Amino acid sequence: MKLIIAAALAVIAVPAIAQDNPSPPPPPPATTGPAPTAGGYQPANPPAPPPPGATVQFQPSVSPDVAFPPPPPLAKYPPCKKGQYDQCMERGSPK
Repeated sequence: MKLIIAAALAVIAVPAIAQDNPSPPPPPPATTGPAPTAGGYQPANPPAPPPPGATVQFQPSVSPDVAFPPPPPLAKYPPCKKGQYDQCMERGSPK
């Protein structure tokens, strides 16, 4: 038993060996051929930059409560049943 504990402590005490990862290869040179296909969430046709001298206009986005308005309230909320959490009222709460 002492031998097993000593072996476990020896394994824990040995420092880990660092791994050297080779540097990635340089990117291929730019070509004038067709563009590579898009992958993941990258758009297939990225937007073109505006022409020189064009006026770029920034506008704030719409607030979430305007973009996604909440649904109108129900006229009456029935008491919740077991496992029901939406469009109901908890039992014992004031009406």
